[in-house]
Amino acid sequence: MALSSSQQHHSFGSGQTVAVIGAGISGVCTAAHLIRQGLRVTVFERSSIAGGVWHYDEKVAEDPPYPNNTPSQGDYRVSQRGEFAYATPPPELHGDSNDYKDSQFSISRTAADLEVRFSPPGPCYAGLKNNVPTYLMASVLGGWPEGTEAFVSQKYLEEYIQSLAANTGVDAITRFRTRVDDIRKTPEGGKWEIRSVALEEGESGPRIVERHSQFDLVVVASGHYNMPRIPDIKGLKTWKTTYPERVTHSKQYRHPEKHKAQNVLIIGAGVSALDICRELDGVANKTYQSVRGGNFDLPASLLPEGVTRLPEVAEFVLRDNIHHRHIAGSAEPIPGFIVLKDGQVLDDIHHVITATGYITSYPFLPQLHSDHTPNAEATGDHLVAAEGDMAHNLHRDIFYINDPTLAFVGVPYYVATFSLFDFQAQAVARVFAGKARLPTTEEMRVEYEKRVGEKGLGRGFHSLHAVGHEVAYVQGLVDWVNEYAAEIGEPPMLPHSEEWKRGYDELKAKTTALFKTARGAGVVEKGAREVGGSSHE
Repeated sequence: MALSSSQQHHSFGSGQTVAVIGAGISGVCTAAHLIRQGLRVTVFERSSIAGGVWHYDEKVAEDPPYPNNTPSQGDYRVSQRGEFAYATPPPELHGDSNDYKDSQFSISRTAADLEVRFSPPGPCYAGLKNNVPTYLMASVLGGWPEGTEAFVSQKYLEEYIQSLAANTGVDAITRFRTRVDDIRKTPEGGKWEIRSVALEEGESGPRIVERHSQFDLVVVASGHYNMPRIPDIKGLKTWKTTYPERVTHSKQYRHPEKHKAQNVLIIGAGVSALDICRELDGVANKTYQSVRGGNFDLPASLLPEGVTRLPEVAEFVLRDNIHHRHIAGSAEPIPGFIVLKDGQVLDDIHHVITATGYITSYPFLPQLHSDHTPNAEATGDHLVAAEGDMAHNLHRDIFYINDPTLAFVGVPYYVATFSLFDFQAQAVARVFAGKARLPTTEEMRVEYEKRVGEKGLGRGFHSLHAVGHEVAYVQGLVDWVNEYAAEIGEPPMLPHSEEWKRGYDELKAKTTALFKTARGAGVVEKGAREVGGSSHE
């Protein structure tokens, strides 16, 4: 049987070597399905355990730059070739480069700091729960323990991922505490060379060792929630520089008790912002939420009654005070005020949390980034453009069109993550095992451009939030994969079950009704002066 021109150029088949980047749910599912299809798999995971975004770590990531708007930079400083070949003990992972000097307020050389710098902890906070019921978030690799409730704490989600990794053999082929710093094609162009650095225990303490390895195929499953997006709001950088512990990103949030009796401003209107507002209600003295009024804002009526929604921030101002003092450990508010875009003024704020989301970033693929090219000018080579709000040039949000030996699992937003990523993983495994046929490069390009025309560029390009889109996406994967499976006598890939679709439809109906009611309620937003203090010049 003749293969497509795409497959003739890119050889796929069982027995080839595959690198999987990340051991969250998308990486674990991908690796497990690749193993089942007879491929030789190695997983790279920079932390010490599987679990990805659901792994709870009391430690928090260091501060990103303020503002943070350079997608190729990532949430860690990528090492240079040869830098850590024989590092014992390891040097600082963050130096005094221009890219980082504004964000590094204190650097110590403890082992804990080294661990954080090497593998920045994720955004999981102590009270985190799933907002999609567990019965819609399951992999075909293994079900939830009997009696698992629909909504559970992060502990159960983390344990579920770790059980999948253990039971499918993924743990055994994972290089933990190993960070990928560079992925690129060899000069001959046939294989992918991966340069990784591992944090190991040596005789005289921890050491960082650089290694090089080659693979036929690569799957990036590093997730969405790594590089915080910090907006360029006038005066925010000054507040952060002057009072660094009083301005943080939601990735660094862990417990509401830290903000007991404080006045807290949360910037953002997504799920993390809503969760933090709910946790602070009744703990903080006053909680404010500032929003831009964007398409993805959750409605104000979902907030607790004690939280006040405010317009977008225009400027952070510090008072002209000759004794700006370090107040991090005191009960005093920041000596300044915040001007909103409607002219209101907010003061007596103790802490600012920027729940402003994350930047799409794959720092180990710098050659596919262009930090100065806007989305509208991105070419067929680009993966991430200046806005950092989408992944370009992916066929079905999975295969890099110019070279589909590079694939991505976990790109879509607003989905039943575990389930959807498992379907993507099955498709990747079948293609890489030579059991599903990719279209030609030209056909993939035409399909991608058609989708751009329909959905536009930006974050919404990957959204499957609209009713029916997620089911249709999965059915499209299944139909495509099974067309070739039938030809070669391969067992078919199964779609969503009817039970799953009924549960999904019920959830969508409830969510749609909730949002319709919330947005139709016309909740009046209180003014800052009405609830929060005096005006200032």
